[in-house]
Amino acid sequence: MQFICYPKCTTCVKARKWLEENKIPFEERNIKENNPAYEELSALYKKSGLPLRKFFNTSGMLYREMDLKNKLGNMSEEEMLRLLATDGMLVKRPIAVDGDTVLVGFKEKDWERLLK
Repeated sequence: MQFICYPKCTTCVKARKWLEENKIPFEERNIKENNPAYEELSALYKKSGLPLRKFFNTSGMLYREMDLKNKLGNMSEEEMLRLLATDGMLVKRPIAVDGDTVLVGFKEKDWERLLK
């Protein structure tokens, strides 16, 4: 399983701890140092079944500075994916990828159901 996170993010720390406690092996990837490219984000989005807006880190400073709350509604999916690919700090995290399962953000009940 691939665990895409930002090590300083408290939610990512909780998710990592959960994975370790549940003995789920994972490969960690720092999203700030190795942000998913457009193609990877597009594939993750399609596999996840989630609305594309769920991939944005709405609590991040960059999201607020760019006023994305008011801009995303006027953007195409391609434009949103290209924007997400520019900076890992725009992407909601953690992202867990296990085969065709893609989880965005950490909701313990979802992780329990889909990863165990």
